[in-house]
Amino acid sequence: MAIHEFRTNPQDWFSWLADRLPLREDVLEVGAGTGRLWSEVGHDGLRLTLTDFSATMCEELRRVPGAEVRQCDAADLPFADASFDSLIANHMLYHLDDPAAALREFARVLRPGGRFAAAVNGRDHLEELRAIGPEIGRPELLRGLILNDVVAETAADLVSEYFTDVVVERYPSNLEVPTPEPILAYLGSLTDEPLSPAAESAARDLIETKIDADGNYPVRTHTVLITATRR
Repeated sequence: MAIHEFRTNPQDWFSWLADRLPLREDVLEVGAGTGRLWSEVGHDGLRLTLTDFSATMCEELRRVPGAEVRQCDAADLPFADASFDSLIANHMLYHLDDPAAALREFARVLRPGGRFAAAVNGRDHLEELRAIGPEIGRPELLRGLILNDVVAETAADLVSEYFTDVVVERYPSNLEVPTPEPILAYLGSLTDEPLSPAAESAARDLIETKIDADGNYPVRTHTVLITATRR
């Protein structure tokens, strides 16, 4: 996550998101991870429920003040029909084996007129970082971050099968990284097998050449927020 500190937009992602999330009364976040969203976005006055598939992440989520935490599969939520007014899926749909099944569940547990919000990335998101892997003999880097075809270019059509009033808004920002270290740290965080000294040296050479030419290492980001209404 630290690499996103080099964004070109002075408004960070969470602040931008907070201005747009349709939050009201009973709120569910599915795939909530560490719960960082709720350290950045106020939830006073909301009844907040957080879920994640990972037991480790659920332990982290229990640190969020006032939140109920449930460990579960996104495609099999342990809640009654029409239990929530808002549902958030922040950067998680592309991690699922069956995103359509999850969206059906999301619609089921939302009340009629309930609001849904999901963040996903485009096909060209972090393209300049993806390009480094093949150049250094590690083409698998970044591939494991996406398990299905839910991207910014396709997600709205999928969401519209279960929701109405679908709106897509892109977060306007890119990255300009001034030194190689944040990029090397990011690449190293993507795999259980550390970069070999030769691979790290090759990556550093590529990055430094670009920085010397342009003054920074530019990276495209492509993240959208999709909001919709339960039919």
